[in-house]
Amino acid sequence: MNVRTADTAAITAVLDRLADAWERGDGAAYGALFTPDATYITYVGTLYVGAQEIGDAHQALFDSFVKGTKLAARTVSIRFTGPDTALVVTRGDTYKGRPGKLHKIQTYTLTRQADGEWKIAAFQNTKHQAVMEAVSFKFQPASKPAAAHA
Repeated sequence: MNVRTADTAAITAVLDRLADAWERGDGAAYGALFTPDATYITYVGTLYVGAQEIGDAHQALFDSFVKGTKLAARTVSIRFTGPDTALVVTRGDTYKGRPGKLHKIQTYTLTRQADGEWKIAAFQNTKHQAVMEAVSFKFQPASKPAAAHA
């Protein structure tokens, strides 16, 4: 297995552990996947800073608003920007029961730590506004991306 294949597998495993912690409602395990100084921006614009704050805030959410939900996600791309840094773009959403349409787009920045483990250093979550996007493309076709990033 080459280095990039191993790194890609390790990064995918981090995202799998993130989904598992979410499903179990375990804020401490969720936060532990982030660096001590990580930034986390929710789709409503809330900024959390640091693994501890991310974990604590998510525990409060797991105990209330998102209790019993799961994460659905599909990786769009993993791009290495250096030997110890990767940018990951996913489409995802939360759900109960069966997963539906993936309404959100996430960007993760992961960094390899001194111990060799990959952790999330930054996260940005944006809710896809399909109607607004379609209007923009209709009135300004040059703003449409060249490739479909479904």
